[in-house]
Amino acid sequence: MEKYKFTGETKTIYLPFGTVTLHRIKAVVEFGLVKVGDLGGWIEKEENLSHEENAWVYGNAKVYGDAEVYGDAEVCGNAKVCGNAEVCGNAKVCGNAKVCGNADVYGDAKVCGNADVYGDAKVCGNAWVYDNTWVYDNAWVCGNAKVCGKAWVCGDAKVYGDAKVYGDAKVCGNSKVCGNAKVCGNAEVCGNAKVFSADHVLVIGAIGSRNDFTTFFRDKDNEITVKCGCFLGKIDKFLEKVTQTHKDTKHALVYRAAVEVAKLQIDLTEKVQGDEKVNGKSKIKIY
Repeated sequence: MEKYKFTGETKTIYLPFGTVTLHRIKAVVEFGLVKVGDLGGWIEKEENLSHEENAWVYGNAKVYGDAEVYGDAEVCGNAKVCGNAEVCGNAKVCGNAKVCGNADVYGDAKVCGNADVYGDAKVCGNAWVYDNTWVYDNAWVCGNAKVCGKAWVCGDAKVYGDAKVYGDAKVCGNSKVCGNAKVCGNAEVCGNAKVFSADHVLVIGAIGSRNDFTTFFRDKDNEITVKCGCFLGKIDKFLEKVTQTHKDTKHALVYRAAVEVAKLQIDLTEKVQGDEKVNGKSKIKIY
């Protein structure tokens, strides 16, 4: 059964590879919160929005390309869903958010504000991605996690549990941020980081010859890794680099002092056990 039809009103959008004609939709039956005659948003073709269940495109939102919106999902505001992206379950994409590429947003997840989710990224469970954040590559944000501010989550990184990434923070590489962890400010958590508590990461700065921020974090080997400018490595290698580069100057003393603070602050005793199921669609092992 059809739940909407095209109104005849069209809109052309201009893309790098050409133009796309979008069609305004109008409900022809009542479903969910939508009444007969309600105007919806804009889609390129019927394959973009399922006629089944309660999925709907509202307002000035646009869905085009081979993107699909189905289940009870909502796309509203000025949001865009395009490429091969899928938005399903009870997920919401709203505001000026954009979901594209092969990205998936599902479960009860929300992507809003000016957030961009693209590549092969996934946002699922009860996760929220909002403000001016970017989630891309093969990154996952799921569980009850929140990513906001101007944060980036990329690479093969996973943010889940009750974790929060915000401010100008970056989580990338093969990093896992989970539990009650908070990664914020100018932190850069990357490589093989495994941060699942607030005391598994420390940002000190601006310090040193770069007058920049240095991030210390727990890694998968239950050791401390350092991200400082272009340097990413274990804490002992960082000290070697400091000695090689700065000898016994003031900058070297400051970096060494920061290392001692990190050793006192970062807890390497706690263990993670078990695994976390993500909304029935996939499973992330915590080990």
